[in-house]
Amino acid sequence: MTGSGPDGEGRRGATGSSRYRGTAYRATTGAPVVPPHSSRVDLHTHSSRSDGVLEPPALVEAAAAAGVKCLALADHDTLAGVRELFAAGERPLALELLPAVEINSVATGIDRLWEGELHILGLGVDPFDDAFEATLERQRQGRAHRFEVMLEQLRALGLGVDAYLPDEGTVVGTALGRPKIARALVAAGHAASVDDAMRRLLARGRPAYVQRHGLGPREAIAAIAAAGGLPVLAHFPDARDRMDLVRELMGAGLRGLEVHYRRFDAETVAEMEALATELRLVPTGGSDYHGDGETYAQAHATIFVPEEDATLVFASLGRSAAGLPFDQPMP
Repeated sequence: MTGSGPDGEGRRGATGSSRYRGTAYRATTGAPVVPPHSSRVDLHTHSSRSDGVLEPPALVEAAAAAGVKCLALADHDTLAGVRELFAAGERPLALELLPAVEINSVATGIDRLWEGELHILGLGVDPFDDAFEATLERQRQGRAHRFEVMLEQLRALGLGVDAYLPDEGTVVGTALGRPKIARALVAAGHAASVDDAMRRLLARGRPAYVQRHGLGPREAIAAIAAAGGLPVLAHFPDARDRMDLVRELMGAGLRGLEVHYRRFDAETVAEMEALATELRLVPTGGSDYHGDGETYAQAHATIFVPEEDATLVFASLGRSAAGLPFDQPMP
């Protein structure tokens, strides 16, 4: 199956931004979701501790300023940003921060997947679980090795970007990934945009691509569950057509499905919502904000995640959502 993926390769939003997503998954380019009001929930964001552009405090500040009351920081393979925010000693800007992580699991032997991966979100994981941190550290070590090999391949192509890599990549706990290299390629004048760098140089089959190694889907789900989190299948619009795969993941402990994803069209959201209900999976949703080409406020203006999603997530984690201000009317 080919077509635009959930991020929509070449698909443009209101701000003219897009994120690379190669050829896999069905297209989701129909009528967009029209938010009935400003969303107060965002359960999928990234900071500079993985492949986002904003420092964790800046991301929280931007989300709170946009009216978000419940935010999940779900950096790839790291909880460093979450721990930094909790170390401040108080909940910033009256925003409920839900510890989360996103694991790019290597789906060996499963065909018709974008770059051979399934992304598993872990919502509500314990950021201070030593065993889980050890697992994530092994993931980050794999990322660091892959990162260095990609840099070596770019050097061999005469496209070295070492001088343009951001300093935050050296912060302890940072999970290195291709977007940081893509931004460096843009800064060095070797690519017109992050999307351009990904498509021409860093994507599967391109000159600087390096295969990922790490946890498989079952391992990722088990690690998240052991850390007290809710394992969620992220941005997978093919879910209805891949019911055998979804049920297999459920057998491994999958408990949630990302339904209200920013880059899903209205038809896909309705289909995913019905599927989550049918399979009794917890629906979640979010912006998957990274920050390339847009501010958080611009991204937030296009998303809608029902507050019931946050309530159900908290209930599934055995936590009360009573502290969330959703009983208050919208301003």
